[in-house]
Parts: sequence; structure tokens; C-alpha cells
Amino acid sequence: MAAVTNTNNLTGLARAMVNHGWLSEDDAEGVWKSASQSGESFVTELIKGRRFKADQIAEFAAGSFGYPYLDLNAMDADSLPQGLLDPKLVQKRRVVALYQRGNKLYVATSDPTHLQALDEVKFQTGQAVEPVVVDDDKLGKLIEKAGEAADSTLAVLNAEDLNLDFADEESAAAQQDTGGIEIDDAPVVRYLQKIMLDAINLGASDIHFEPYEKYYRIRYRRDGVLSEVAQPPMAIKDKVASRIKVLSRLDISEKRVPQDGRMKMVLSKNRAIDFRVSTLPTLYGEKIVMRILDPTSAQLGVDALGYEPWQKEILLDAVQRPYGMVLVTGPTGSGKTVSLYTCLNILNKPDVNISTAEDPAEIQLPGINQVNVNDKAGLTFSAALKSFLRQDPDVIMVGEIRDLETADIAIKAAQTGHMVMSTLHTNDAPGTLTRLLNMGVAPFNVASSVILITAQRLARRLCACKQPVDIPQEALLAAGFTEAQLDGNWRPYKPVGCDICGGTGYKGRLGIYQVMPITDAMTRIILKGGDETDIADQARREGVLDLRQAGLLKVKAGLTSLEEVEAVTNI
Repeated sequence: MAAVTNTNNLTGLARAMVNHGWLSEDDAEGVWKSASQSGESFVTELIKGRRFKADQIAEFAAGSFGYPYLDLNAMDADSLPQGLLDPKLVQKRRVVALYQRGNKLYVATSDPTHLQALDEVKFQTGQAVEPVVVDDDKLGKLIEKAGEAADSTLAVLNAEDLNLDFADEESAAAQQDTGGIEIDDAPVVRYLQKIMLDAINLGASDIHFEPYEKYYRIRYRRDGVLSEVAQPPMAIKDKVASRIKVLSRLDISEKRVPQDGRMKMVLSKNRAIDFRVSTLPTLYGEKIVMRILDPTSAQLGVDALGYEPWQKEILLDAVQRPYGMVLVTGPTGSGKTVSLYTCLNILNKPDVNISTAEDPAEIQLPGINQVNVNDKAGLTFSAALKSFLRQDPDVIMVGEIRDLETADIAIKAAQTGHMVMSTLHTNDAPGTLTRLLNMGVAPFNVASSVILITAQRLARRLCACKQPVDIPQEALLAAGFTEAQLDGNWRPYKPVGCDICGGTGYKGRLGIYQVMPITDAMTRIILKGGDETDIADQARREGVLDLRQAGLLKVKAGLTSLEEVEAVTNI
């Protein structure tokens, strides 16, 4: 099975060299495997093994794929465009920007078939990318020189005097807006931009800046898992915090109480990323967490969320009704907001009036009237809801039902001809009904307003480097599979790890859903005072999958691993 997997990995330049007789299948697989283990590129590993010279490979690649071949000795390294590509991307993907022409960026590479590298360059620059084939050894020297220049720039961060006073950065920022001073060249400013860009490129959801007594660290949350990415000098912790607070329009002089703000980073003419910023005073300084909010996540469409076909059909049928309440439940960070906004995006038409009350609004969508609640000013969820009902709404979204007053107003809105969507923090769909009853909502109001409840979790998606794994049938049965599901020719997969996924074996996340429509039978159970167990039993009889069963379908489809599903649907 391993040999088959490696053969499938032979694409691009490796496959071309096999097809043209430059390498045997076994030799190509061996080089590919060595390159994956060492973290080197396929071309670098070929040269290291003294199989071919760098110019031989470059001429073959250029001729086979029709790309221009350039001798880097003819280029003046000092004349190359600076700052277009992140130094980390240059080092990791072995690409160097050569020159721009219109909206095209020409980049030097020794492997023009390395599409992952070219896509990352395109994403970072927002330009069309044209590869130019060069000798790998000369490319390595150019990258090393560029790395030394970047290191010397960031080395100033270790100095005590940074030639920029961040204590009065608010006025500096104001002067920058009017052309007063150029603070974009400041090392700490560039370092923060690099941290934020790296997080976006890696698909992180949060950035943590954490000061401690003897060190300062930065962590990313990727696919739900936190990992440390840097330990910058302690001397810059206050300067980084000040810069973030200025960009987020927070009070840089106030360090004793938590603050919340927002900033935006424009990546290109067509794309901007919002950051929700939260500061928290700790023993050794302010901890800052930046939540990365990509507006495009709500525009991917319901198909991208991971609902099973029949679940999607039930959900769309519910949200397109003229009135009623749809509830989404799950823990913090389970994707509830994205699910709600995906539904709102479907309903967002010129003839529909949509209003939302959130704390705060995470995703901004044109055509939707979004309100940030402000408890201190008296603009609570319940106050916003009351105002919405005087604004001729068709669809209302409440960020979270937290108390009886908000629940009562939302239910009355659902009963009087409005579609209401909201979230609750419960473990599963049946528990949501019990939670509403425990808040003090009358059973009749629950039964007559709620039409659908969706519980959800996010599980890490297996990377393409996944491999089949043999799991005893007893273990599969214990996990929740039925005998019928184990029939047939399929095998679960396990994570392996490669350059694309950063060695974790997972890349991206997918949703696991329990979609429970409120049927007449459930309504009768609610009215008779039935509890969570009664509702769950009825849902099971009606064919509603619980979260574990829904997750096992993803395992059978090869989308995620059994251990991941067991972790996120712990029962």
C-alpha cells in the first residue's frame, strides 16, 4: 500500500523525468521520499544525490513545460524588487521575485511544477504569477543572500533603542495618515505585519501575543490547535501591544482593564481581512488575542460547510420558511457564526430585509443591517430585538440567546411572521430545547416557534498525505459503527504529515452536524413536559444522526480520522 501512495505522489517534474527516461519509477520515488523526510525540494534532493547537475535539471524543466530559462548570474541581485514576498515564503518554497510587468509577477524557481509555491505567491501578492526556471544552486545562493538581508533588518529588534518612540504612536499614526512620518519602515511595524501575513497564509484562526516573566511568545491557532511560532525579544512586547491598540483604535494609555477593538488589513484591491482584537491585563503585561475574520468564509456556499445532502436539504427548507426559529448550537469556535451567515447570505436578496444583533459583528456582509450590542450604553440583545420589530424585518439574527427576556422577544418575533436565527451553547440539539425550558420559556412557546435545531462541531480534515490504517472491527464497533456500515470495501485513514500540512497530517477543517427538525411528535413531547432524553429518543426513531454518527460518516468517506471524530464528539 505504501508503494502505491508514493507512486501517486509522483507529479509534475518527477513524473516528467520518469516519463522521459531520466529516472526510473523506483529512483524517483526514493528521491521524493528523501525530499519529504529532509524537508528539501525534489530538485535539491536530486542535486544532493549527484544524479544530475543543476543546469541539466533546469534546462529539462524549461524545455519540458515550455517556461523560459534564465541564468541568474546575468541578474543584478540588488536590482530585484524588495518586499514583494515574505522572507519565510521565499525560504520555504524557494521562489524569488524577479520583476513585474503590468499585473504579472515573474518569479524564479527551479521547479515550475511546484503549484503550491506558485499559488502562495499569487495569494500573497494578488498578481498573476509567471515562473522562470533557474539553476537550483544559484537560486539557493540568491535566497541565502536575501535571508541575510532580512535577518539584518530584524536584528534591530534586539536593540534597546529602536529609533521610534511608540509611546506616542497615536499621534505618529495620525501624522502618517497626513504624510507626516513614515512609520511603515519601523522594524516593529514590519515585524507585526509579517506575523499577521504569516497567520493568514497558514490559515490560522487566532494569533496570541503572550508576555511572561522571562520570555514573550506568539502562538497561532491552526485547525483548532495552538502552536508556538515565535519568541521575539522581551523589549518589543509593549511596542507591539501599542501598535496593535493604535490600529484597533483602543486607548494605548489604558493597561488596567480589558479592551475590545477591530482592525482591517487590505491584501489586494479585492480582498481585505478583518481582525477582532481583545486585550487582557496579565501579571507581566497585556495579552492580546487577534481573531482573524475572513468575510469570504460566509460566501463559500452551504455545500462547502460539510452537511450531508439530506441535512442540507432540511436546513435550506427551514431557513427559507416565512417564519419560525432556527437555532444553531455548539461550543465556542465550532463555526456557528459561519453557518448562520451562510444561511443569511442565501436569503440576502433585494426584497428581503435582514437585521442582526451581535456581540460583536464578526463577518460584514453588504445588504444586511448589522448592529453591535453595547451593554454599557443600554443596547442589549433584547433592546436591539425590540427595535428590529419596528424596522419592518423579514429575517432577524440574534448573536446569542443569553437570558429569558431575549428568548421571549425572539420567540414572539418567530410567532408573528418573522424568520429568527440564533445560537445557544449546549452540547447537542435535544439539549437546546431543555435549555430554553430551563430559562423559563413556556413549553407552548418553544413548541410553536422552534422549527429546526442544528448542533455542530469542527473536526480537522485529513491532508492528501493520508494513508489507510487497519483498525480492529471491535474498535470500530465500540466507536459507534454498526455492522452494516462495516460491510463493503473501505478502510479508515490516518494522518501522516508532509510539507503541505506542516507535518500534522491535517489541513483545514470540516463540519460535523446534527440536524434535528422539530416534528409533530417532538412538539407533543415538549407540551407533555418531556425531557432531553425523551426528545433524543424520538429524534433517533426519526432517523436524526447524533454528532458521533455524523462524524463516523466523515471517517468512512476518508475525510477525517477516527481519533479526531472521537476527540470532538466525546460521548
